Amino acid sequence: MKYVRLLLAAALLALALALGAAAGPAAADSTDPTVAVSPKKAGAGHDITVTGQGWKPGTLLTLLICGQNAIGGTNSCANAGGRAATTDAHGAFSRQMPVTEPPKPCPCVVHVATVMGDPVVVDAPFVVAGHPVAPLPTRTTGGRLAVLSARLEGSSGLLTWFGAPPQRTLVITVGNLGSDPAKDPVFQVGTSHGVYAPLWEDQPWHGTVQPGAKQQIRIPVELAAGAHGDYTVSLRYGGKVLATNPWSVGRPWGVTLFWLLLCVVVPSALFRIGMAVVNRLRPRAPATAAAVPDNTPTSTHTLPWFAPGASPPAHRKEPSS
Repeated sequence: MKYVRLLLAAALLALALALGAAAGPAAADSTDPTVAVSPKKAGAGHDITVTGQGWKPGTLLTLLICGQNAIGGTNSCANAGGRAATTDAHGAFSRQMPVTEPPKPCPCVVHVATVMGDPVVVDAPFVVAGHPVAPLPTRTTGGRLAVLSARLEGSSGLLTWFGAPPQRTLVITVGNLGSDPAKDPVFQVGTSHGVYAPLWEDQPWHGTVQPGAKQQIRIPVELAAGAHGDYTVSLRYGGKVLATNPWSVGRPWGVTLFWLLLCVVVPSALFRIGMAVVNRLRPRAPATAAAVPDNTPTSTHTLPWFAPGASPPAHRKEPSS
């Protein structure tokens, strides 16, 4: 009986150790990512150090200084002064970046976001010395909206084939899961190409979604002129990405055809103009009479001339006397 109790205690101890080892990595993975800035206040032209912990290992991040607490997306950030960083095997990073004044007034933050994979965003407060400060815009929309379906509608036309900006319509069906009506909600639509972070733009919608009701909303989406390749259209509301849709844009071959024709027509026209100018300016040789050889006879025999319709007189033989 004693040996049975010892074996049971050893089995329970091994099970507890196994559960602890299994729970350790899970607890580490569940740690929320953090970002710290040193120093917390600096003027334009100085350098700051941005550090982070708790991120996924080997994750590519973008670091930006943004105004208005980055509520306007990357449009509120100093994109020219941004930096990129990659987390190490422990999910940490450290990166120096210059202080650049954002296009929007403070309160400012250091905006750290993932480039690929699941969108993760962490903002760390930061003070840009000497930069204007203004109150944040208020958005009293209420409600709690969720996207039930999202799709892109539209097609490219002839002008897009010649480099016009591609346009689509993002059609979403939202439902209000909250107990308050959502009045005049402001959505954010972002377009990203490749590994670049999306550029967010505010898209207000005028109307009210009652609690428990559904509403179809159409939002226009436009890319830059000449854009082509694989894009991703994302919809964000309340700081959360609610939907993403792929968008494959064909290459504007009309622009290539135009340049090819231009490279053929312009040299041909210049060549013809140059040949015409050379032909006009070329000196002409004076006209001279053809020399007559010495052995050429001076007299020529010509046939008798007869009037039209007349016949030559018949030669009659005179009678001899």
